[in-house]
Amino acid sequence: MSGAQAGGASMPADGGGAHREDAERAAARARSVDGGSGERLARIVFALLVVGCFAALLVTQRLKHTPTLVQEPKLSHVIAPGSSGESREEHIAFKLAKADRVTVVIENSSDEIVATLVRGLPVGRYKTLSLRWNGHRGAARNYSVLRKADGYTTLQPHNRGVLARPGEYSVRVELHQEDRSVPFPHTFKLVGP
Repeated sequence: MSGAQAGGASMPADGGGAHREDAERAAARARSVDGGSGERLARIVFALLVVGCFAALLVTQRLKHTPTLVQEPKLSHVIAPGSSGESREEHIAFKLAKADRVTVVIENSSDEIVATLVRGLPVGRYKTLSLRWNGHRGAARNYSVLRKADGYTTLQPHNRGVLARPGEYSVRVELHQEDRSVPFPHTFKLVGP
């Protein structure tokens, strides 16, 4: 029995192959359209990543060659205000990359200001500022200037509050014109008698 006799309708000789070929061609066109836009998107994303990496590299190089605002910070490791000799005071020294007015404070391990050594002091570019802290709390009202024979000058702030508690302390330099506050990278210890 032929296909025409069994169902009453005649089937094409190729068994529906033409319809299948049309469907496959349509599917291939759809894949090529999707693949093309997906490929374009991947290229755009890759180009953006390359540009972003290049920009990050430029910023990193610029930061490496930009001098830090507070340079060559120096501290004593331990002070003992009740002792005699050099260890009874904290010796602080640093330079600035740009001339500025500075406020120098001592902070405890909770970042609370314990003592203010100088406030709004003009410091020249690349000039070393040397200070001493006697371990006493409060804001210094004035300071003495200590000059050595070699021309080295140190400021001795007069902090007259109670003696700070034993513990770990840090130095913070506030730059007025830059409107920035820069902590020293290291801390020091104050030990009791």
